[in-house]
Amino acid sequence: MVWGGRLLEEAEHHARTLGIAAMEMTVIDTRESLIAWYQRRGYRRTGESRPFPVLRDPPITFAVLEKQLAPH
Repeated sequence: MVWGGRLLEEAEHHARTLGIAAMEMTVIDTRESLIAWYQRRGYRRTGESRPFPVLRDPPITFAVLEKQLAPH
């Protein structure tokens, strides 16, 4: 497994040990390949978007993704 996948797996495992029920991820909405990468790992678009914290022209927004975590 590549480092990004391993890091995500460990973060999800740690969240489960803390009793966290869901993980949320924000991804720049034009990064379709990155969104697809998270979707292959169980994340789903929530339909929500959020503004980039720094004003840009043209504006950048984040797509919000979420994954429900099954308890161990």
